[in-house]
Amino acid sequence: MKTVSMSAAIGLAVAMLMAGSAGVVQAASLVEVSLWDKGASTEMPMGLAYATPGIDLSKVTMGIKASPGAVKAGEVTFNVKNDSKDTVHEMIVMYLADPSKPLPYVEAENRVDEDKAGDKGEVSELDPGKSGTLTVELQAGKYLLICNVPGHYGAGMWVEFTVDP
Repeated sequence: MKTVSMSAAIGLAVAMLMAGSAGVVQAASLVEVSLWDKGASTEMPMGLAYATPGIDLSKVTMGIKASPGAVKAGEVTFNVKNDSKDTVHEMIVMYLADPSKPLPYVEAENRVDEDKAGDKGEVSELDPGKSGTLTVELQAGKYLLICNVPGHYGAGMWVEFTVDP
């Protein structure tokens, strides 16, 4: 039987630790998202878009909840569920280059101009009760999660989301 010297054993242990840590990959941050509303028969107020002066969010009849509301930069997975009983919703991740300014809006269509707004990815229209997943690489900064079905964003269907360094 061979004996291993102490320095050889330490060298082997260090090599094994280095090899083991080389394969470690940072797991994606997981965000649970709920798309909700008070029902299709509820009148949708307008003028509740992000960064609207004098906005009164107590009037919203639909919205987005994200938990957690902040994650570390890197790969982020959004598990999105449409918790509505009768309305189609979607979730789009928008980067806010200037958080003090509203997103570009197309009044005639009652929706955000996604091409100009900084769309980072989306879970397209989900029927009531359905779910979808989106995984994206996000840099540190401020984002909005929005529903861009016509009228929904202006009715307050958005939530701020932060990606920390």
